[in-house]
Amino acid sequence: MALLFFSKFNTSELAKQLSGCFPAEKMSTFDPFMEIVYITRKEQFNAAHRLFRPEFSDEENLRMFGKCSNPNWHGHNYTLFVTLKGEVSKVTGFVANLKDLSNIITDKVIDRIDHKNINIEVDFMKDQLASTENLTIAIWNVLEPEIRKLGAVLYKVRLEETENNYAEYFGE
Repeated sequence: MALLFFSKFNTSELAKQLSGCFPAEKMSTFDPFMEIVYITRKEQFNAAHRLFRPEFSDEENLRMFGKCSNPNWHGHNYTLFVTLKGEVSKVTGFVANLKDLSNIITDKVIDRIDHKNINIEVDFMKDQLASTENLTIAIWNVLEPEIRKLGAVLYKVRLEETENNYAEYFGE
């Protein structure tokens, strides 16, 4: 991979190089020296789940998933961090309005999962093993299209299951 260095005096060459990467309407305001800011909204929810494979016996599930395979379920107080990245608007001073972001997270995630059983009641987890990793990816998938409508980029979803365990997903 070649790394090109462009000084402030060579921006027209950089714009030519990148013209195929961005829509024309974006290129008219393209600033290769724009400052990118990351903003994060923190939300919390409580939910129950069980880690298990239905094709396994209770003994096999216990060996694979430990006490998280309890047939009577178990719960967590999850902490969700949603990080966006983008340019700071010269009009609003925001990357995105955090109140709008909070409303999206509440509508698309919290209202659908809080005080519910992830295995049974959460539609965006249907037919998936209810691990923190899978839940983190599923949350990304429901949030990303809505965040794009804000004109921002979803950078990271971090989901803390306990104070010691968390998963992060960057959309890759």
